[in-house]
Amino acid sequence: MRKYLNWKTYLSLIALFIVSASLFYTNQLAGKLADEEKKKVLEVANAIKILSNDKSNTQDLGCASNLLFQNTTIPLIYTNEKGIIQGSINIDTIHSLTQKDKIVQERLEEFKKIHPVIIADYGTGKDYVYYGESYLLTQLRYFPYVQLAIILIFLAVVLFALTSAHRSLQNQVWVGLSKETAHQLGTPLSSIEAWLELLREENPDSEAALEMQKDLDRLKLVADRFSKVGSAPQLVEENLVTRLEDIVEYMQRRSPQKVNITLHKTESDIPVNISGPLFDWVMENLIRNALDAMAGQGKIDITVTNTPQQVWVDVQDNGKGIPGHQVKKVFTPGFTTKKRGWGLGLSLSRRIVEKYHHGSIFVKQSEVGKGTTFRVILRR
Repeated sequence: MRKYLNWKTYLSLIALFIVSASLFYTNQLAGKLADEEKKKVLEVANAIKILSNDKSNTQDLGCASNLLFQNTTIPLIYTNEKGIIQGSINIDTIHSLTQKDKIVQERLEEFKKIHPVIIADYGTGKDYVYYGESYLLTQLRYFPYVQLAIILIFLAVVLFALTSAHRSLQNQVWVGLSKETAHQLGTPLSSIEAWLELLREENPDSEAALEMQKDLDRLKLVADRFSKVGSAPQLVEENLVTRLEDIVEYMQRRSPQKVNITLHKTESDIPVNISGPLFDWVMENLIRNALDAMAGQGKIDITVTNTPQQVWVDVQDNGKGIPGHQVKKVFTPGFTTKKRGWGLGLSLSRRIVEKYHHGSIFVKQSEVGKGTTFRVILRR
């Protein structure tokens, strides 16, 4: 359970507790206020009974009239036994005097659904009192939901700020790690290049020296990539097909013999603005992941699709596939299904594609035991 309990979870639980406590307390207050309003309505009903029945006792009539006039908050309507409206109190009809009767009738139907009727029985007849809720009680009932909305907005702002700060810290760590790696690679690369020159002097036609030079150039390229992480790269228009052909050739020579890497294209020239070294990094990372998933044998198909607005590059393997519950996690920094590795390859690939090339990268399809397809989308 610990992997599901982080600071976001605790923050959400605290917010939920505050809202729940507020809802409970407010409902308690609303219930008490509703009881008090019911008592006032009973007093008003008694006053209506007195006014309708006893016309001789002027003192009682005065008290009853005062009770009616003192009620300035609770809206109510009273009718006779036949349902004909006899009067109303605190019903706003000022803004529509021409439709006063219609408004009062609509409020009557509304009050019938809110509270049970109160009967004022004065012997010779009955009056039926229907009442609603005061403005204060209505506000009190809606207050928790307003508070909930405010807390949710506040929580969303806090989460966004903390997430942004956390992402910024991650970016700083990656940039620092990348630049330090590039710095550390510089010295051994210079030394290897010097030893390679000595090897060429002794045997100029050595095939081993030729391949070592290719690997040395690749290591220089890797060091150059690391040095560029954190700074905005310059995008240059290149032929994407030529770039992919070079990557496929390089990776094929360094893959197991039983693995076949094939580039599928319908055009020989697809110009796209890219940072060549960083784009190579993305493609090599996808191909290496595919190689790791195939246990030394299988096939990798790289398909280029050219559309008027975008270029799609699909990298498909027939390896072990990714379980459904892990598909959304593959780009999360630190997540890996391998026994070795830091789980940063796909995360950095997404950063390169989305932030630097303004494209997108995602798992197009994956099925356990059948393979995985990654799609990279570049804008024309």
